[in-house]
Amino acid sequence: MELARNKFTHAIAAGEKQVGLWVTLANPFVAEVTAHSGYDWAVIDMEHSPNDYFSVLGQLQAFSSSGATALVRPEWNDPVIIKRLLDLGAPGFVFPMIESVEEAQKAVSATRYPPKGIRGVSGSSRATKFGRISDYMSKIEDETTIILQIESAAAINKAVEIGSVEGVSGVFFGPSDIAADIGLLGQPMHENVWKLIKPVAQTLISKGIPVGTLVLDTDFAAELLNEGFSFVTCAIDSDLLAKASDNALNNVKDNLL
Repeated sequence: MELARNKFTHAIAAGEKQVGLWVTLANPFVAEVTAHSGYDWAVIDMEHSPNDYFSVLGQLQAFSSSGATALVRPEWNDPVIIKRLLDLGAPGFVFPMIESVEEAQKAVSATRYPPKGIRGVSGSSRATKFGRISDYMSKIEDETTIILQIESAAAINKAVEIGSVEGVSGVFFGPSDIAADIGLLGQPMHENVWKLIKPVAQTLISKGIPVGTLVLDTDFAAELLNEGFSFVTCAIDSDLLAKASDNALNNVKDNLL
């Protein structure tokens, strides 16, 4: 049995537009509802949700029968966490709060077997289909997506160096944390946030480094993709549920006599 190709890794390397969904509800059944919507990719979030290893496992299983590549955002750039998620079969990661080249190198190292990195070796895991994938160890580093999240003004200034670290698949700008860092807490769409992000994003793009982000304005998401961003998430599952619930109730109340 051979290792399956990670469509997302190769799509962003080729500059193909990838539209994504953020997954926070920490439930395999809910994940299955959204998995078949047709998104190119998704992020199962462990940083700002109640996810644990078992809930992530269930969601990876839910997405496995869909066309979407489900990455995982771990709660921190911790090689022990990454080792366990890799063994569960996570096809890639969005590493939060990367502030330096050294932290970028640490993230990559956690996904690589020695001598290139520090990943521990397990021959029988879900990732290897319990020992059935014969070429897993020789091919997995070329398939694993490694996205590094830039979330501060200081990190933006180092984004090109961070994105140029060998093994990095792309750079993801976190507008909410960038907004907070520059005194605009709760205003991720503020023009000053994007005045910081966009020029650096274009520099990365010009160097062939894929760039992505999360925005909840679908028109703006399309605009960014048309400007050269490779991977953009345009919705969060919990936000979609909250808005749909509110709208259904309000629509009925608005029509009561």
